[in-house]
Amino acid sequence: MFKEKLMERITYRDIPNGMFENLRTIETSITNSSLDRKLIEIIRLRTAQKNGCAYCVDMHYKELKHLGETELRLSSLCVWEETPYFSDKERAVLHFTDTLTKLNRGPISNTDYNSLSKFFSKEDICYLTLTISQSNTWNRLMKVFQFTPGHYKINQYKTN
Repeated sequence: MFKEKLMERITYRDIPNGMFENLRTIETSITNSSLDRKLIEIIRLRTAQKNGCAYCVDMHYKELKHLGETELRLSSLCVWEETPYFSDKERAVLHFTDTLTKLNRGPISNTDYNSLSKFFSKEDICYLTLTISQSNTWNRLMKVFQFTPGHYKINQYKTN
């Protein structure tokens, strides 16, 4: 069964002045952090997968391909826990991404935090947390606005 054709509920012209610009300022901060660009995009793609955001999946898949990510890892990201294709560092980040994307009522465990601290400084963990949070924000906006997936072009919206 096919879903009805989705139309954008809110277009770029409808978005309040400054809203996306302020979000892009945060994006620039993340991009300029010490985090690896490919790792940032892996976080963004994983978050989009978890949230079922087709527009963001399309965007971050294309960004990762542009950065040289392999088809094997891209196609396996949705089942990362069952594959050997991701490093221990990436696995810690993916677990953290999954945890922050689907929050429960309890605190983030020391085990989860400590698995990150093996690989990252406190500053890096701050940026990892911001990257995941920001990605979740974009996913939620796109789910409401219903931007059409498939039209994203690399460097289309880059600010730096």
